[in-house]
Amino acid sequence: MKFIILTLFPEMVMAGLTESILGRAMEKGIIDIKAVNIRDYTKDKHKKVDDYPYGGGAGMVMQAQPIFDAYNDVIKDLKGTTRVVYLTPWGHTFDQKMAVEYASADNVILLCGHYEGVDERVLEEIVTDFVSIGDFVLTGGELPAMVMVDAISRMVPGVLTNEESGETESFHNYLLEYPQYSRPEEWNGRKVPEILLSGHHKNIEKWRLEESIERTKKFRPDLYEKYIQSERK
Repeated sequence: MKFIILTLFPEMVMAGLTESILGRAMEKGIIDIKAVNIRDYTKDKHKKVDDYPYGGGAGMVMQAQPIFDAYNDVIKDLKGTTRVVYLTPWGHTFDQKMAVEYASADNVILLCGHYEGVDERVLEEIVTDFVSIGDFVLTGGELPAMVMVDAISRMVPGVLTNEESGETESFHNYLLEYPQYSRPEEWNGRKVPEILLSGHHKNIEKWRLEESIERTKKFRPDLYEKYIQSERK
């Protein structure tokens, strides 16, 4: 699976995506992550990629031409299905279900805006999906793009060493993950729950489900309601 990030800050993006699990997946050739510098495609001799907005207003707007040319350059070598995502506060809120959906694509191109946004005309021309990671404003789309690449990559077969873990972590079936424990059995006066030491796998799974339900009900009542509704179907 290929991820291509169109950005003004390629070093920032790659520094955060080439370590740990994703770094190993890249080394194995399971995923490919590339950051493309939009400035490389500007026709301005000063490498400008922005200009004042028509109609007035504060800030600058990223111009259509460098983005469009960068996009056309990267898609010419792509095969299979391609999703083109623009990271914006007014997009659909990204969640685990979307991560699974995007993982079925062959290529995901992520466009990172900056300044006061991007010329609407290039968005109309190339973008298939508008995505937000939450109701807050950031200085650019780089961090949201990195969040999406991380979440989507975990759903790509072979990226996780334990293939089951991607299906049992938080948000699976609308439930948060159950409490986890490791050695030693007692730390700071707190003991590991006896059920986890019993070796009785059926009872352990039952306990974990109960704990997931209670944790979701306490910390994410919105997800808990979705879980209840899904159980009624």
